[in-house]
Amino acid sequence: MSHTAVEQTGNPLGYRPVGKLLLSFSVPSIISCLVNSIYNIVDQIFIGQGVGYLGNAATTVAFPVMTIVMAFATLIGSGGSAYAAIKLGEKQGKEAKLTLNNLLTLSVAVGVVITVLGLLFLEPILSVFGATDAVMPYAKDYTSIILLGVPFSILSVSLSNMARTDGSPRLSMYGILIGAVLNTVLDPIYIFTLGWGVKGAALATITSQLLSAVILLVYFWKRGHMRFDRRAMKPVGRVVGKTLTLGASSGITQVVACIMQVVMNNSLVYYGNLSPVGGEVALSAMGIVMKIAMILGSVCIGIGIGSQPILGFNYGAQHNLRIRKTYLLAVVSATIAILAGWVFCQTCPNLILQLFGGGGDTFNEFAVRCMRVYLGGIFCAGFQIVSTNYFQATGQPFKASVLSMLRQLLLLIPLLLLLPVFFGLDGILYAGPAADIGSAVIVFLFVVPEMKKLGRRIELEQAGKAAAAPPVPESAERTF
Repeated sequence: MSHTAVEQTGNPLGYRPVGKLLLSFSVPSIISCLVNSIYNIVDQIFIGQGVGYLGNAATTVAFPVMTIVMAFATLIGSGGSAYAAIKLGEKQGKEAKLTLNNLLTLSVAVGVVITVLGLLFLEPILSVFGATDAVMPYAKDYTSIILLGVPFSILSVSLSNMARTDGSPRLSMYGILIGAVLNTVLDPIYIFTLGWGVKGAALATITSQLLSAVILLVYFWKRGHMRFDRRAMKPVGRVVGKTLTLGASSGITQVVACIMQVVMNNSLVYYGNLSPVGGEVALSAMGIVMKIAMILGSVCIGIGIGSQPILGFNYGAQHNLRIRKTYLLAVVSATIAILAGWVFCQTCPNLILQLFGGGGDTFNEFAVRCMRVYLGGIFCAGFQIVSTNYFQATGQPFKASVLSMLRQLLLLIPLLLLLPVFFGLDGILYAGPAADIGSAVIVFLFVVPEMKKLGRRIELEQAGKAAAAPPVPESAERTF
């Protein structure tokens, strides 16, 4: 049997064409990432049409609350699924099942605590997150209902992670997708038909999250390889500790995003009130732009996540040429995708903003400027996101951690604090492209030596294959 034939009896990650692999792995990831973003986008579109820019400002103020919830959900979900996957690989099915059941208990407990604390201290929290006197009533209406759905939100995210570990990635995607579709259907009914305004948008969101959670709960009660068992739901220190340890990096990333949002919201209100634009207008406009950035970033994140198993397998198998092909194809694909979005934002900002309703001439002018300037460097994001995933997939966690925090924690937050001192409200807008381009340059400095090192490995790999090839018979040489 030839070497190629032997190779193709193994894992297809090692021999199937890289382009087909990347497509098949990236599409579900992109859909899942986009659907997660759509929850907030849909609310903001319908609130903008039905309530106006103050309603949109309220969702911007509430967004850090939702980010905190996501931080705990990813902390529990990614950590629990990682630990369960390890135990399944070690053929310790009982420990994996115990992890699932502990994850259920932990998700509900943390969700209830966040709900209670959030409702008790709602107004001070919203003030810290940037709510002005005009925005506060809308923000309280929206956030108080969102907080009631926190246990369902954490459950849907954490169980979605576990469904992938259990061998059902499509169920994970469908659970989130069905919830997003329901949210899109309920928003106009609750906001316009029933006249519930921002409360209606929040009710649509938590109803959708409840449905997603129920779908996943039923799966693990009835069909999952791992199943719920009341006797295994009592928290075990060993399992909870491993879950929180393995999920820490994902949770920290979300916490950093929350800190950035709080800093930005307060800066927008403060410097917006010092300008003719006004704090509420600045807050609302930037909220829309941040949601657009989230959509564009979701595509790149999906491509990066899709590339990880291909990179990881071939790194373990020392197929260096396939590693380089996968990385370069992922970078090119992500860059093309986000470049298309960047061009659209630069050339047709008004078309995008019309989806979110009007807010007067001042709002429209600032929102257009905000989209063009703040997103001016986002075309670099595809390269940065895929490169960060590359270092994570190839067993370089320190580099991956540094690069994952680079844009928001190390560059954007300091720039948001520094530039407005000199440029006022415009300084907040300039912080976006400065952080995007600056982080891309730093990532490039990490990638260049990595690609050189990979190139040397490819040369050694090819030289080894040439040396191992059987010698050509002398008669065959004469033939040529």
